[in-house]
Amino acid sequence: MDIELLIEEAMKAREMAYAPYSEFRVGAALLDGDGTIYYGCNIENASYGACNCAERTAIFKAVSEGAGDFRAIAIVGGKDKDVTEFCPPCGICRQVMSEFCDADSFQVILYDGTETRIYSLADLLPHAFDSIL
Repeated sequence: MDIELLIEEAMKAREMAYAPYSEFRVGAALLDGDGTIYYGCNIENASYGACNCAERTAIFKAVSEGAGDFRAIAIVGGKDKDVTEFCPPCGICRQVMSEFCDADSFQVILYDGTETRIYSLADLLPHAFDSIL
């Protein structure tokens, strides 16, 4: 896996963000096992509960297209045009990831414009909710 390429793709996805309220634009690039990259950006709404994060946008797009062998996701974000800080996934996004990704092998790649940090999903969500079905 080319981590730098995945970060570059997340930067491209960030350009599509719809963030008129917070002006905080986030992009995500989700890598499937066959090498396909699915893109997501944050999409805000005047009713904040109707907003969607970049990570969930990418995952939902991929699942809706039949993908499901997810290996990694790169996430970038910041105000206006600059990537300025690490954007770890929110709790809802972490839980959605736990539904579709292997906790130990799935990599979450964060980039703040200068430094890269890589976590496993298990590192970020050590006690994920799991249905008792």
